[in-house]
Amino acid sequence: MEFVSTKNAPAAIGPYSQAVISGNLIYTSGQIPINPESGNIETSDISSQTEQVIKNLKAVLEAAGSSLDKVVKTTCFLQHIQDFATFNSVYEKHFTVKPARSCVEVAALPKGALVEIEVIAEK
Repeated sequence: MEFVSTKNAPAAIGPYSQAVISGNLIYTSGQIPINPESGNIETSDISSQTEQVIKNLKAVLEAAGSSLDKVVKTTCFLQHIQDFATFNSVYEKHFTVKPARSCVEVAALPKGALVEIEVIAEK
């Protein structure tokens, strides 16, 4: 197992790694819309927060030697399921290979985020 860490994505806010490589697969921890430079969530709408989450995931995947094009599965958590259509419009711009996906509404996310995404990708 190899652990992934990059300053281009938010540092872990708990006892976990940004990602773990096992064999030829990369498992990312869930990313929320924290700007890694400020350490804060700087936007309050689902579109901007989704963009930041995907930017964070991209940075973690690149640090692990992968990319969004190599994602095979995503798990998406939304604070409000009524944001689903808006979330999808941002998501589909970045995940053009259409990986398998689960998307659920949750009661709450860390730091009041509206969205969190974790991925499994090939190296």
